[in-house]
Amino acid sequence: MSPRTGRSLMIQGTGSNVGKSMLVAGLCRAARLRGLSVAPFKPQNMSNNAAVTADGGEIGRAQALQARASGLAPVCDMNPVLLKPESDTGAQVVVQGRRLTTAKARDYALLKPKLLGAVVESFQRLRAAHGLVLVEGAGSPAEVNLRLGDIANMGFARAADVPVILCGDIDRGGVIAQIVGTQAVLGPEDAAQVSGFLINKFRGDPSLFDDGYALIEARTGWRGFGVAPWFPEAWKLPAEDALDIPRSTGSSGTHIVCLRLSRIANFDDLDPLAQEPGIRLTMLGPGEALPGDADLVILPGSKSTRGDLAFLRAQGWDIDLAAHVRRGGRVLGICGGYQMLGRVIRDPEGIEGAPGETEGLGLLDVETVMSPEKRLTEVEASHVASGARVRGYEIHIGRTTGPDTVRPFARIGTDPDGAQDASGRIAGSYLHGMFRDDGFRRAFLAGLGASSESGYEATVETTLDALAAHLEAHLDLDGLFAAAR
Repeated sequence: MSPRTGRSLMIQGTGSNVGKSMLVAGLCRAARLRGLSVAPFKPQNMSNNAAVTADGGEIGRAQALQARASGLAPVCDMNPVLLKPESDTGAQVVVQGRRLTTAKARDYALLKPKLLGAVVESFQRLRAAHGLVLVEGAGSPAEVNLRLGDIANMGFARAADVPVILCGDIDRGGVIAQIVGTQAVLGPEDAAQVSGFLINKFRGDPSLFDDGYALIEARTGWRGFGVAPWFPEAWKLPAEDALDIPRSTGSSGTHIVCLRLSRIANFDDLDPLAQEPGIRLTMLGPGEALPGDADLVILPGSKSTRGDLAFLRAQGWDIDLAAHVRRGGRVLGICGGYQMLGRVIRDPEGIEGAPGETEGLGLLDVETVMSPEKRLTEVEASHVASGARVRGYEIHIGRTTGPDTVRPFARIGTDPDGAQDASGRIAGSYLHGMFRDDGFRRAFLAGLGASSESGYEATVETTLDALAAHLEAHLDLDGLFAAAR
C-alpha cells in the first residue's frame, strides 16, 4: 500500500442529489486554479452513466468530470466501486474498473466489507500522487440502517481517517432538520468525524438565512463553511442522472426525441444536443406518446437491453416508431438502442438477465448475441455519411452482425461500426459521446437541416471555471482546504 503523503477532505450529503458531485467538481477546479495538485475520489457510486478511463476501465461519469476539473485524465482509482443497476433488485458490481459480479441488494450487503480493501488501496494511491484528494460520499450518512459494512460514507471516512464536511440542500426545504437530524442519528464516533457543514442551492438573499445558519452551528457545535447560492449554469455540465437533463428544451427548431428507457445508460450523449439553440430536445417519459413532429428519434444506451426493449413495448413506443418511420422520420440507436433496432437479441449465457432471446424492432437487418467480454475503449472514427471525424468511446457487451452492417455508420480505422438501412434514415452505432465532438455534431445536424451554434467542450471548461469562482465567492474555501488532513 502506498504511503500517505497528501491531504484529504470528504463531502457527504444529508441526502441524494444535494449537489455533492457538483460541489466536488467545483472544489477540484478551485484547488487547481490555486496551484494545488488535486484529484477526485468516490469510494462507491451507483450509476449507469459511466466513463471509459485512461487505464482501460470504467468509472462514474461524475468522477470523470471531477477529473477534468482537476486537469487529470480519469483513472479507475477515482471510483473503485461502481454499481450499475440491471434490475430493481440487482446491479453489476465493477471493482477498480472491471466487472466483478452481478449481485442482488442483499448479497451486495454481504460483499461490501470485502471491497473496503480495494477502496482504501485506490484511495492511498491517489493520496500518494497528489497533494489533495477531494472525496465524494454517496447518498447520506443518515441512512444508519446501512452503516454496517459501509464503504461509501462514514465507514470509509473512519477507515481512511478523512475529515467530513456535511452538505445540506436548502432548495428542497428543511435544511436545519437535515443537518441537525443527521447529527442526531449518527453514532458519536461518526459524528466526531465531521469537521463542519455547508449549505447548498440557496435562492435569493443568503443573509435571510443568517439566523438558521447560527442555529445549526449552535445545535451541532459544527463549524459552518458558508452558504452557496444556486448555480444557474449547472445545466451546462454533463448530467449524472437522466432526470437532470431538461425534459424539453426550446419550443421550436429541429425536434429530436430521446426515449427515456428504464435502464438508460451513458446518456451524456444528449448533453451537447440540449445546449444547441436550434434543437428542441425532448426526453420522452413513460406513458407519453411519441410526438408526430419528431425529426429524429434516439434510442439511447441501456444497461438491460432486453429488459428495456420490453419496457419500450409496454409504452407503445414500438408502434409509434413504426409510424414515425412510415412518415419518413429518422431513427438513431446508440449501443443498446442499436441492438434493439435489429431483428433479435440473444443472451444464451444470461449476461444481462435470464438466458433467452428477444425479438427486436426489426428496423435494421442485424442481430446481436451477448457475450461476457465487455469492450471498453476510447475511439476515433470517421462518420460514413458526412466524412466527419468522430471522437467517442465504446462501452458495451455483445456482437452485432447482419446484412445492414455492409452500410456502417462509421469506420474505426478500417473496421466498420454500426449499420444503416438502405434509405440511410435508420442507423445504429456503438459509439457513445459522439455529439461531444463539435465537428461531428455540426456535420450530423446539417444532415437534419439544422445548424450547430455551440462549442460544447469549451462551454464545459468555462462553466467549470465559473463554478470555481462561484464557490470562491460564497464559501470559506481557505477554511475548507485547511480542514483537510
